[in-house]
Amino acid sequence: MNILFASSEVAPFIKTGGLADVAGSLPKALAASGHDVRVILPLYEGISWEWRNQMNYLFNFNVTLAWRTPYCGIFELKRDGVTYYFVDNEYYFKRAGLYGHYDDAERFAFFSRAVVETPGYLNWHPDVLHANDWQTALACIYLLEERHRIPMLYGTQSVFTIHNIEYQGRYGKELMVDLFGLNSGYFHEHMLAYHGDINLMKGAIYAADYVTTVSPTYAEELQYAFYAHGLEGVIADNRHKIRGILNGIDTALYDPATGNGIAAPFTADDLSGKAACKAALQQAVGLRQDPNTPIIACVSRLVAHKGFNLVTAAIHDIMAMDVQMVVLGTGDWGYEEAFRQAQSQYPGRFSANIMYNAALSNAIYSGADIFLMPSEAEPCGLSQMIAMRYGTLPVVRETGGLKDSVRPNGVEGATGFTFANINAQDMVWVLGEAVGLYYNNKDAWHYLQHNAMTADFSWNRSAEDYLQIYNWITGKEMHPGRPFEEGPAESEAPAEAPVTEDASPVEEAPVAEEVPAPAEEAPMAEEIPAPAEEVPVTEEVPAPAEEAPVTEEVPAPAEVTPVSEEAPAPKPAKKTAGRKTTAAKKAPARKSAKAAEDPAAKKPVRKTAAKKTTKKAAPTEEKK
Repeated sequence: MNILFASSEVAPFIKTGGLADVAGSLPKALAASGHDVRVILPLYEGISWEWRNQMNYLFNFNVTLAWRTPYCGIFELKRDGVTYYFVDNEYYFKRAGLYGHYDDAERFAFFSRAVVETPGYLNWHPDVLHANDWQTALACIYLLEERHRIPMLYGTQSVFTIHNIEYQGRYGKELMVDLFGLNSGYFHEHMLAYHGDINLMKGAIYAADYVTTVSPTYAEELQYAFYAHGLEGVIADNRHKIRGILNGIDTALYDPATGNGIAAPFTADDLSGKAACKAALQQAVGLRQDPNTPIIACVSRLVAHKGFNLVTAAIHDIMAMDVQMVVLGTGDWGYEEAFRQAQSQYPGRFSANIMYNAALSNAIYSGADIFLMPSEAEPCGLSQMIAMRYGTLPVVRETGGLKDSVRPNGVEGATGFTFANINAQDMVWVLGEAVGLYYNNKDAWHYLQHNAMTADFSWNRSAEDYLQIYNWITGKEMHPGRPFEEGPAESEAPAEAPVTEDASPVEEAPVAEEVPAPAEEAPMAEEIPAPAEEVPVTEEVPAPAEEAPVTEEVPAPAEVTPVSEEAPAPKPAKKTAGRKTTAAKKAPARKSAKAAEDPAAKKPVRKTAAKKTTKKAAPTEEKK
């Protein structure tokens, strides 16, 4: 598959939050599966010369943005099997900071136009355009028209990922024509119109072929007004194509066994080095040198939705325990001042570091004992995963990705501590439970540390889930070059996918006993139409070798693809599957019927065709 990944920030080149980590790690995992993955991002002023010196200039062209035709230069850098394209325009991107400028709407409209126009100049066809958050939302909308104007975009499908629905890209409707260059017909309730304004994220949710969120629980929470910030109705209207996939982390970067960036290496089976990391942390932030006192840590933006109302309200209750505490981050002035005062009141026991420092954050992850993350809302969160990698047990509120990634003490395979209510006393109670376990039951504490450090937070499993979505919307192979019986192995990873009780497309395929049921991974199957209308196979074919044309008046696939010892020869089975793919590519009207398609229903047919051919045909023929 050819995958074009569009993001407004990508680690390690430029980063302000978790979006950059995802855009830096997921493409590498996809490329490792054998796909051609290319990432496109703006060439910001903040991208250092360390990276600029590795870039190659490719070409430039003029982007079509309404009545303007601004310059667009493309630079290329290849790294870790991924090709990165940097969009150059100094008027838009040679500025301090990535966001918060008066003309952000125009800046990211330009970037979105560059995303959809660049493949035409590359002479490269992306099968999937994967856009992220509101900054690239317009790319999904522009693609609706440009896939019919730009030959290299013909058949390109789109995926849109919501990283944080709080930031939606909302602007006045006056920008529709003169700034965004969109026909006024896009301003309606099932596209961009939102309470009289334009909402770019809303438009992308409707325009994209599939929508993902960064954790399964967050996908469920977005159905409620408290979490959806006004888009709960839009989420409900598109629930048939929304799925939550838990993010991962770069496990090679965050590996305590290597000792990179920390005082001493250690492993889940040998934690002796963690004591040295704890001593180094206490010295670095001015805490009293005491190896036996647990350290509670917070590394975060100091804002309300991260739960710091609870922390500031309970500082004295927390410090009443025999603990030390360290805070790292910047944010709202009220929280910063509260932590500065706590440092003055509890010298040697409380350390307020009102800054962002990557080296210090690593020291905190590796040297602390308890990681406090009481977020009111958390789409995914990476800090709790990083902390667990270093044996620092998290105390989190059960929301979004925190609930999906932390198993509470008392259950099998526990990795930390959780509480449910947005309540300071509940948080203090669970902190007390963690501190009590630290002091009174070292065996149980070490058991939790071992579970946390060995939990699988790599991108491999998440990448498999994304590849399955790409497969659903394009029909392309998840694992090119591998025989199907050895390849995708859906049974290895879908345990993390959300399950809908009424999803049962497996009943529509007669080979369910040989193919893992995709029903558990395809959300909202109640809107899936009968597969007889989707599978272009007919029993009117007189003989398999004659490759009879496919007609629409076909019976259900169950009548055509029985599994028996007297299966037809491999060649006609291969041609039947190939004709289905050809029909899908040559039908421009497929876009209008997209709502009637369900990729999950098509997978069993692909598997059936592959199963017939693997016994006699070479793997290279199965890929056709």
